[in-house]
Amino acid sequence: MRPTVLCFSGLDPSGGAGLQADIEAIGLSGAHAAIACTALTIQNSQNVFSFDATSKDLLLAQANAVIDDLPINTVKSGMLGTTDNIAALAQFLDQHNDLKYVLDPVLVANSGGCLGDLPTLVEAFKVLIPRATVITPNTVELRALTSCEDLTDATQRIFELGAQAVLVKGGHEKLPADVIINRLYVAGELIYESEMPRIDGEFHGSGCSLASFIAGRLALNDSLEKAVELAEKWLHRALERADSPHVDGQKMPRRFT
Repeated sequence: MRPTVLCFSGLDPSGGAGLQADIEAIGLSGAHAAIACTALTIQNSQNVFSFDATSKDLLLAQANAVIDDLPINTVKSGMLGTTDNIAALAQFLDQHNDLKYVLDPVLVANSGGCLGDLPTLVEAFKVLIPRATVITPNTVELRALTSCEDLTDATQRIFELGAQAVLVKGGHEKLPADVIINRLYVAGELIYESEMPRIDGEFHGSGCSLASFIAGRLALNDSLEKAVELAEKWLHRALERADSPHVDGQKMPRRFT
């Protein structure tokens, strides 16, 4: 069977982000996706309205059921929603410390909708940072996790918190206006930098998709740098062809391109 990524993420009814993004991106990477659902959300492609988090016990029961059955070698997490779920994931990773782990530190949806109490989540995420093979924050999330406004300081601080590798995604930065610059740091050192032409608009599920494709390629034993490079190129194609539910609203990546 294909190597498997176990995803800890929430269900997005619109299919743009969350577990559906994970399943599609990982499948397209060549790996198989298994699921531990962290929350049922009420959202669409434009807004998050509310959510009901899975209990810690139910979350762990889902994860334990599939890890005893499938060839899981990588974990990916997105929306976790509560400190209990973050603690549950940390417990699971400690029990299976041979697994690779991609941490997408989802705090707020692109629409601005809340995915948990922000200060509480920021503090709780610190227990996961040292356990991650790679963390994939956008610059808003990086600043929130580190309480540093300057990106150089923020990047240094995330390593002081125990990070092994960090992919800093530059899509939320206003400058440069025509390109998006992503930077991959390992052990505090810049090892890879990419520039992609900026595509107009806002996108629902782009971060989930990128992190999940990276996880899939890591499951297939690509190097981290290769996994990031392949994921960026694939996501760029998906965004170029994105669906537009509303003329002026967020677009949804067309992952099957």
